[in-house]
Amino acid sequence: MSGDQSDPILRLDDVRAGYGSAEDIIKGVSLAVEETEIVTIIGPNGAGKSTLLKAIGGSLAPRDGNVYYRGMDITGQATHELLDAGLLYQAQGRNIFPEMTVRENLLMGGYTLDDGEIEAAVDRVCRHFPALTERIDVDARMLSGGEQQMLEMGMGLMVDPDVLLLDEPSAGLAPVVQSDIFDKIEELNRNGASFLMIEQNARQALSISDRGYVLALGTIELEDDAAALLENPRIRELYLGGEAESRP
Repeated sequence: MSGDQSDPILRLDDVRAGYGSAEDIIKGVSLAVEETEIVTIIGPNGAGKSTLLKAIGGSLAPRDGNVYYRGMDITGQATHELLDAGLLYQAQGRNIFPEMTVRENLLMGGYTLDDGEIEAAVDRVCRHFPALTERIDVDARMLSGGEQQMLEMGMGLMVDPDVLLLDEPSAGLAPVVQSDIFDKIEELNRNGASFLMIEQNARQALSISDRGYVLALGTIELEDDAAALLENPRIRELYLGGEAESRP
C-alpha cells in the first residue's frame, strides 16, 4: 500500500462503533500512531478500549468515521486483509491451537507466506523468542502462560507486521513474566514495529510508551506524552493504582 509519507502510520478520524442496535460505545475517537511509536490507551472500566481496538483491527466495522493505515483508508476491512497489509490485531486471550506443536502453530500464523518464506519466518520468530526454540516440538497446551503469550505473538510476527494492536498482552501472567512480555515489545519496537495497545498494567505499559491516550465514556479525554501521563496526579490517582481493568 502507498500513501503520503508524512502521514502517521495509523490514524483514526472521528470513529464511532458499537454492537447491534445499542448506542455507540465509541463516540467519535480520533488518534494517531507515528512510525515506530508505542502508544498505550488507558481509561476506566467500560470505557470501550477493547471495542476501539476491534473497530481498528477488523473484527467490528465502525459505524462512522475512518481508519487510515499508511495514508490509505482501511475502514471496515477484515482482520485477514489488514494482516496482509501489515497490521496485526491480537485480541485478549490465548488465541493458539493447544493440541498442535509450537512449530505447527507458527506455521498456521504464516499460512499466507510462500513455501520458501516459511522457515526463514520461523527462524526469525524464534530469535525473538528463544524459549519457543527450546519447545518447538511441544504441544502448545503444555506451555506456561508466558510461553503461550509469546507463541501467540510469534504467530502474528510470522508475517512481519509493521503495526501491532495488542489487547492486554500481559493479562493473567505473573509479574516477572509480564516484564518479559514488555521487554519483547520494546525489542520489536527497536526493530521498527509500531504498537497501539491497551493493558491492565497501565503503569508498566506507559513506562515503555512514547505517548498515551485516556479514553473515558467512549471519547478521548486526554492525550499526552507517556512520561507526562505517568506524572499527572489525576491520572495516577484514577488509573495507575494497580487495579485491574475490565472492558466490554
